[in-house]
Amino acid sequence: MRTSIWLVRHGQTVANRARRYLGHGDSPLTTYGQRQHEAVVCRLRALPFTHAIVSPTERTRALAVAITKHRPSIAIAEDPRWREIDQGQWEGLTYREVLQRFPGDAQARWTDGINGKPTGGESLADVATRVGEAWHELRSHYVGERVIVITHATPIQLVLCFCCQTPVAEHWRWRIDLGSLTALDIYGSSIIIRMVNNVPPIR
Repeated sequence: MRTSIWLVRHGQTVANRARRYLGHGDSPLTTYGQRQHEAVVCRLRALPFTHAIVSPTERTRALAVAITKHRPSIAIAEDPRWREIDQGQWEGLTYREVLQRFPGDAQARWTDGINGKPTGGESLADVATRVGEAWHELRSHYVGERVIVITHATPIQLVLCFCCQTPVAEHWRWRIDLGSLTALDIYGSSIIIRMVNNVPPIR
């Protein structure tokens, strides 16, 4: 029995375009981000999803609404475990601004590996724990279903690490662009990676 999981990253926001840290906070979609959402909707239109799991941010909710607009049969559930990494006091800043305002914080974060975190934020290890729990629950609760998870780059990268049994510290090796699709098929304990970081063309 196949369980089909589609992991979707939201489209471009104003903060993304400005290269600002964006975690638990929100930022409006750019015009390009809205077009990315339209492209994702077009690409997924023919797929019979049964459930949608959504990170509770406005940028992911906007995509969930667009995907399910004409498909009321899709059950939508928000799950905070699929949120992006909490950037703490770095939220909304560029990397240069972080270095200027919090140089000690930046040094501590990068020297502590997966346990490093900005003040008030999460470490990669923290995120891997909650995403790992959500991933295990998804696999056990939705056997035989076709599920779409509308989330962010880091959770998708971590799921790919789980699937390939690679260290979460290597998550950065998976490129996950804005408005991209990653698809997995699960057969019992076996996982087939159908596609990674597929970006539907904007029409």
